[in-house]
Amino acid sequence: MGKPALVLARSILVALLLPAAAQAADGVYVVKQAEGLPTVSVGGTVIPYKDVTLAAQLPGRVQYLAGIEGDDFDSGDTLIALDDSELRAKREALVARIASADAQLRNAGVQYTRELYSPRARSSPGGMGVPNLFDQFFTRPMEDFIGDRDQGAELSADLFASGTQIQEARNAIMALQAELRALDAKLRDARAVAPFDGVIVKKFVEVGDTVQPGQPLLNFADVEYLQVEVDVPARLRPGLREGMMLRGELDVPVRGGEGSEGGVPVRVAQIFPMADPQRHTVKVKFDLPQGVSEPGMYAKVLVPDFNAPARVNPVVPRTSIRFNGSLPGVYVLDEQGEPELRLIRVGEARQDGGVTVLSGLRPGERILEDPGAGVSSGWSQGSNGGR
Repeated sequence: MGKPALVLARSILVALLLPAAAQAADGVYVVKQAEGLPTVSVGGTVIPYKDVTLAAQLPGRVQYLAGIEGDDFDSGDTLIALDDSELRAKREALVARIASADAQLRNAGVQYTRELYSPRARSSPGGMGVPNLFDQFFTRPMEDFIGDRDQGAELSADLFASGTQIQEARNAIMALQAELRALDAKLRDARAVAPFDGVIVKKFVEVGDTVQPGQPLLNFADVEYLQVEVDVPARLRPGLREGMMLRGELDVPVRGGEGSEGGVPVRVAQIFPMADPQRHTVKVKFDLPQGVSEPGMYAKVLVPDFNAPARVNPVVPRTSIRFNGSLPGVYVLDEQGEPELRLIRVGEARQDGGVTVLSGLRPGERILEDPGAGVSSGWSQGSNGGR
């Protein structure tokens, strides 16, 4: 083979090998280590942001029921109505009594005005029983002379009596108006309205049922915004603060593309001020993103444990892990660059797409970042340097 032919052969060989070498370099990941606090997985329940139980305030028969479980309603919509025909009849009678009391008040006012401008003390007959004209010219002057009668005192007494009748009529109207307000309050209690926008979660009665005061009627909840209620061990409480972002895990795949493999970010919304004296736990509520779960489902929250010593664990991409049955493993490159499948023990997933490795790998080792379906090798004895 001549020199030109040898140069051409070398060029062809380099052209064939360079892409493969570049592709291998691009697909190799050097295992890194990530230092962080250990976390404790604490289980809880997904609950609505708002949840109320509407109960009967007075006895009666259920006359109206707005819907069934899952129906949406706006704030102020009537959900349940009791039969209020008897209460309305009482209200009509009370309105009639108020009208009569108002007529008595107006009559007392007219009598007071009459007494003010035309006193009875001046026109009433004297004590002798004689005709009025003779009484005015003879009897009254004699009474005034001997001091037997004081018309000014009689006028004051008559005006005071008329004023008392006016006040009594006003008091009667005020008492009846108070009864009317109390009756209107009972009429309002005969209807259960939605306190906020939400859905019916559970019904306890049907149309025609007879209820008593305090009896539950239905559960109503706001399921647009959800929370996870968790009983956190008291030793983990110092590591939590309101507004803190943590990681949660759900039983079902996350909807809406947020998170992966059931993992979602959660925010500490409320920390209860007192621990349970029997269980020694603190109730904590975490806000969930919208549309990722349903009320009543099980969820876990990864709570940092500041009391435990920090651990250093290797981190690998999630795409590098392959499963042989239920056993996770990664393809580790040996000194010759050949891939060997090695079993590992995985820890918790990270928000950056990585996974911590509890054992089986050491930082600095090279692995295939995303091994294809055609990659195969024998098993490699795992290393415990990742502990």
